Amino acid sequence: MGRVIAAGVALGLCAVLLGSPPATADSGGLDLSVTLDDQPITNATVMIDPAKQIELTVTATNSGGTSVRVRSVRVSGVALALTFFAYDTTAPFEVPAHSRVTRTFVLDMADLSGQAIGLLPSTVELLDAQRGTLGEATTVADIRGSFWSVYGGFGLAMLVLTVLAWLTALLALARHRLPANRWRRGLRFLPAGFGTGLVAVVSLSVLRLVPPEPAIEIPVVLGAAVIAFLLGYLTPHPAPGPASDETVRFSDTTREFNR
Repeated sequence: MGRVIAAGVALGLCAVLLGSPPATADSGGLDLSVTLDDQPITNATVMIDPAKQIELTVTATNSGGTSVRVRSVRVSGVALALTFFAYDTTAPFEVPAHSRVTRTFVLDMADLSGQAIGLLPSTVELLDAQRGTLGEATTVADIRGSFWSVYGGFGLAMLVLTVLAWLTALLALARHRLPANRWRRGLRFLPAGFGTGLVAVVSLSVLRLVPPEPAIEIPVVLGAAVIAFLLGYLTPHPAPGPASDETVRFSDTTREFNR
């Protein structure tokens, strides 16, 4: 059971430390200005209600010497280096050299209710025919989705695994079954620490307090892991178990008999 819990928490950790968005080709170099329902998204938190259609207006500026052809626009949201929603709308248009073009899209994001909830870093991208990114604008989306969405379910699963990880480590401590080596005792508590950090990041996002951006999520997860490791490292040395006591008594009896 302990290995299963550790594996589950480790998957979440790998998402934070090793996950990264797929590399995209910069084949255009368009500067974007984006509004959502007439509200600029740059340096702002925009609310997305899946029950309502949203009006996305994109202004693309081409400062280069050649025209750029856009194939589609993508709206996506990422947390813990995992993409929890992505909507592509095919709408080909061309941005001539040294010019500016504005396009408006009406997006139906009803399915978003089952995909995400809370604050999520989000991106609006213009893509070419090879799915390379021509330009992008980032924001934080306040998604009014369901708690039982994919993102909410991910947080709940991490909570269950984290509770089990703590219970496993603490029961081993109470039963004096932790390893005698301090470093191994610290490693026994490490998955519980990682899980605690992941749950904290998701909870802050779902409660609409702090978005799960890399500058926040990585220190929180690593900080919780270090604290848990130190707790395990500083736990008292496990007392001898019953089997050890019997061995000691048998040795004493043997010595008395030999005398």
